[in-house]
Amino acid sequence: MASAVPLPTVPPEELSAIAEGRHPQPHSILGQHALDRGWVIRARRPLARSVTAIRANGTRIPLKHVAHGIWQARARGGGQSYTIETTYESGPDWLAEDPYRFVPSVGEVDLYLFGEGRHEKLWKVLGAHHRPHEGIDGTSFSVWAPHARAVRVVGDFNDWDGSGSAMRRLDDNGVWEVFIPGTAPGAAYKFELLTARGDWVLRADPMARFTEVPPANASRIGISDYTWNDEEWMAARARSNPLDGPMSVFEVHAGSWRPGLGYRELAVDLVDYVAEIGYTHVEFLPLAEHPFGGSWGYQVTGYYAPTSRFGHPDDLRFLIDRLHARGIGVIMDWVPAHFPKDEWALARFDGESLYEHGDPRRGEQPDWGTLVFDFGRSQVRNFLVANALYWFEEFHIDGLRVDAVASMLYLDYSRKSGEWAPNRHGGRENLEAIDLLKEVNATAYKLHPGIVMIAEESTAFPGVTAPTDAGGLGFGLKWNMGWMHDSLEYMSVDPMYRSHHHGELTFSMVYAFSENFLLPISHDEVVHGKGSLLHKMPGDQWQKLANLRAFLAFQWSHPGKQLLFMGQEFGQPSEWSEERGLDWWILDQPVHRGLLALVGQLNRLYRSEPALWQQDHSAGGFQWLVSDDASNNTVAFLRWPVDGAPVAVIVNFSGKPVGPYRIGLPTSGEWVELLNTDAAEFGGSGVGNLGTVVARAEPHGGQPASADITLPPLAALWLTPARR
Repeated sequence: MASAVPLPTVPPEELSAIAEGRHPQPHSILGQHALDRGWVIRARRPLARSVTAIRANGTRIPLKHVAHGIWQARARGGGQSYTIETTYESGPDWLAEDPYRFVPSVGEVDLYLFGEGRHEKLWKVLGAHHRPHEGIDGTSFSVWAPHARAVRVVGDFNDWDGSGSAMRRLDDNGVWEVFIPGTAPGAAYKFELLTARGDWVLRADPMARFTEVPPANASRIGISDYTWNDEEWMAARARSNPLDGPMSVFEVHAGSWRPGLGYRELAVDLVDYVAEIGYTHVEFLPLAEHPFGGSWGYQVTGYYAPTSRFGHPDDLRFLIDRLHARGIGVIMDWVPAHFPKDEWALARFDGESLYEHGDPRRGEQPDWGTLVFDFGRSQVRNFLVANALYWFEEFHIDGLRVDAVASMLYLDYSRKSGEWAPNRHGGRENLEAIDLLKEVNATAYKLHPGIVMIAEESTAFPGVTAPTDAGGLGFGLKWNMGWMHDSLEYMSVDPMYRSHHHGELTFSMVYAFSENFLLPISHDEVVHGKGSLLHKMPGDQWQKLANLRAFLAFQWSHPGKQLLFMGQEFGQPSEWSEERGLDWWILDQPVHRGLLALVGQLNRLYRSEPALWQQDHSAGGFQWLVSDDASNNTVAFLRWPVDGAPVAVIVNFSGKPVGPYRIGLPTSGEWVELLNTDAAEFGGSGVGNLGTVVARAEPHGGQPASADITLPPLAALWLTPARR
């Protein structure tokens, strides 16, 4: 009888690398491998007394120790699954699945698409995924780390010792993978990487979808079993274009709106509050995981993980679901421009520049002490594009407001001469970042019709909201920072001197239709010494509130969508800080309850009057009635719908009532006073026109009719023809 073919010899240096968990291809030695007329089974079991492979048919195959805790034996017949039984001198016997007997859990098509930078559902491939694999329950781990010499998984399931959980490198792009049987949802983990310099470094998973609660920073194996109930909302959204509808946005910092509330509690209190005031959308400051609360979420370490400060990711799904159930859209701030330097996160992830650009002239953002993504690297671009799609698909987000776009567009942003490198054409534009923004926008709109992409962009870069196929960046809306700056500058001036600043009030209409604009009064305007919106207003307490009421009515009637940061809707007196809640106590004062009532009325009238939003981005929707009355600090204009009656807006920014004030109107007859911000119910003095104005067929100011009206002090009027 012929003797058995001897088992192949594994070089000692490879056995040592396997034992220490630093082999780049542990599956090539461990696990089950074909031999002539059979198989060899190898397992790593240091300090074991005996090791036995138990095959699926019940056959027991004792393994012999080779070296360094590596055991092996021959198995005859066909290949089949097996488990490893281990006995020790002390302690119980251990029966476990062998992670090295499994085929890769990442497919070749996935690897190819990622290498090309075109995997639109990357989060379904990389990261940690609890799922059955070859019929066994466990978690597949995969990570991109092309510069690493070895990678292993550490976590509370292996006592944070990764020597027995080494990953295999799957391709030249540097994707590593291992399937670990028996790991459970919620378990904490990190990746341990051996750098080219020979150092082991610990990193959180860039694709983690769940994390520990900061300041702890490990990733967690996450699963979702949430069942959505917003089918009608999502179907209606897919048929709609948000540019053609009303959009008044309530900007919220979730941690300080009412401190202590989680996603589930916000789904009651916040949803009720926003619905009562009548906003169409909520915009959350970034909810992706971030270690430093003082960054308000703008220094992200976990791009795919909703912050665990407020609960499980499914709790956030519940909050969004409840908002949709009340007819409220959800926008989230998204930060693809930069990320922090925390050593456990994305910075020098595998020991080298990977997510960040290697040249500090492009890879560092001096203003914020952060790193800038390498927008030209296909895998980094894929990471960001897929991340935007992730929030739309997995969390039903209705829009992303992209932060700090200007810092992405220009290579010399906030840099002095010699601190930046020009593009390949010698210019200052960041061509790779521009391409990324175009790709994100085009892909998001293609795959998720009805969503909106919003740019926070503070320069005159052309075509921010122009379609990508027309050479634009492809955003739906752009924050109108010029309007914000000019109008707040005007409002801060005492009415006695406003006539000298009249151009700051009217200049926005010179460029109002050059982009699709949203008018923001955001968190940035009420923090870091800028004071609250109320205290930007001049005068005594009554005048401050009256100025604010007039200003908000002006904002709501100006072409463009609207955004107001939380607390300003009731005249928060103190500057906002993320470390404390809002000044809710001020609502004990009737004048502040009156301001809140006004904002609710603004929202209700705005939604019910198509003239105020239907042609926001068309010059046909706006017509000046009075633009040059600087002496009276007064402006007046018409807002026109596509078809139907206009709304006339007259705002008196002077500190005294004016009247009779002749105003031209497009039709004669009775005009109803839709809104008077000086009404007593809003905390005003009650000056007005008793609810109606009668226009006579007497031309004035280029209009065929006119009326004499009373303008209350520091107040806005909205008029519309009486409906017959």
